[in-house]
Amino acid sequence: MRDFRTIETQILANGRVDGPELEALRRIFPADAPVDRQAADFLAVLHKRAQHHNPAFERFFYQSIKRHLLDGRLDAEKTDWLRQMVLQDGVIQDEERKLLRELKGEARSVSPEFERLCKECMREPAEAYT
Repeated sequence: MRDFRTIETQILANGRVDGPELEALRRIFPADAPVDRQAADFLAVLHKRAQHHNPAFERFFYQSIKRHLLDGRLDAEKTDWLRQMVLQDGVIQDEERKLLRELKGEARSVSPEFERLCKECMREPAEAYT
């Protein structure tokens, strides 16, 4: 079983995901392995709670989320999970918009709910989500 708590404690102790922490995450979540819901939930919480995001962690995080979501159709359930992750702080970040565009382009098929989420997130201004 993966030891999420240990790595979470290390990351939250210094508020950032740097070299050793990122390497530990890469060992837990190898790039060639699927990411299940439990792992995606853990990564989403970790991403939210880390105070400082460096580019390497951002790439790792969004690639892991894509691996979780692209294991089939982007259905209503996955879209609901994604909506909660993207809109949790009421602001759509550029990286989140990029994720949505990439998901739409790479998914075998998407649900009407995913299409609606994309339209909502691509509109301006971001204050509409607060």
